[in-house]
Amino acid sequence: MKKMVSMTLIGLLLIGVNTFGEMVAGARPAERTIHLAAKKFEFTPGEINAKKGESIVLEVTSEDVTHGFNLPDFGVRGDVKPGVVARFHFTPDKTGQFTFTCDVFCGSGHEEMSGTLRVTE
Repeated sequence: MKKMVSMTLIGLLLIGVNTFGEMVAGARPAERTIHLAAKKFEFTPGEINAKKGESIVLEVTSEDVTHGFNLPDFGVRGDVKPGVVARFHFTPDKTGQFTFTCDVFCGSGHEEMSGTLRVTE
């Protein structure tokens, strides 16, 4: 009887360890949060550096009017409204230099409102 109880406990322990291992293996990698501020007619910072495969969250805020945020090379796009934090999740899957822009007209000078994402290995 004791041997049977011991074997049952060992079995349950192994199932628990295996389940925990699967949970850890399936966990999402830690995301790196980058804060950007948008205002007429610039993003601050204007340059972002990231690693290929790194999970990124961009938190973009507007200091004045509604802006757009568009990073087409990674399918990232959304509006950035004053008083609201816009969050964009993505993972760069290629290296290089990529331009992000404001794509909501925000006044004279809007055409120059852009920044750069540099992705390295």
